[in-house]
Amino acid sequence: MHESVTIAAVNLFRDTVLDHYRRQGRRLPWRETRDPYAILVSEIMLQQTQVDRVRDKYLQFLAVFPTWQELAGAELSRVLSLWQGLGYNRRAVSLQLCAKDVVERFAGTLPREVEHLESLPGIGPYTARAVAAFAFGVATPFIETNIRSVFIHHFFPDSESVRDAQILPLVELALDRDNPRDWYYALMDYGSSLKRNRANPSRKSAHHVRQSPFRGSNREQRSLILRAILAEPGVLLGRLEEKLALEGALLAGNLAQLEREGFIRQEADRFWIR
Repeated sequence: MHESVTIAAVNLFRDTVLDHYRRQGRRLPWRETRDPYAILVSEIMLQQTQVDRVRDKYLQFLAVFPTWQELAGAELSRVLSLWQGLGYNRRAVSLQLCAKDVVERFAGTLPREVEHLESLPGIGPYTARAVAAFAFGVATPFIETNIRSVFIHHFFPDSESVRDAQILPLVELALDRDNPRDWYYALMDYGSSLKRNRANPSRKSAHHVRQSPFRGSNREQRSLILRAILAEPGVLLGRLEEKLALEGALLAGNLAQLEREGFIRQEADRFWIR
């Protein structure tokens, strides 16, 4: 633990965070449910994506795929079509694979144990712990960007290159073990407010990485390719070249990669979503 932190300082910190939450806590649809499926969907959608972009897509997605079984049995093209606008399409593939795993390995019931959650496709240490806290009330310490901002702002105001290993003992010390769900929501909302109203404290983190622009990136080109195939299943290679105006070798490389990753299939010179 940071050597200068006292129990009194931690209590004051808790009061500050919870007071902000009482006054300015956000009403978000995934906070209105205890359904583990709906909570996992929200956590996958929120990875590297802003809350405002997720809100409507989340409700639309659950309306079409309300259960593990519905999502597991769906055509990938339907899943990807609904995912358009969220970016990082690999998350949609992982989410469907996760649904299949829950149905096949866990009889359609999401496990509450962190180690079992981490065994699911696309579920890393943060997502496993967040789902355990939000869906099952499991009190386990974890860090994400907003939480990191809060702890750096309060406990490391004059430091640079703060490591998560320095922050995690404080997260554990401050954790509300009776109600981790609302405590983490409060931390996230406070961190979001800090970023809006002052210089982002996370820039003082040793783990801070500035996200590269989407426009003009290879991610954008892959997204355009998938969108074109979704719009015109069985589209010819020549038609893709005409529609996308991408350099031939780059288009061919991305098509090959998308096929290897399980997004698309090719028959002769035609392409479909797998």
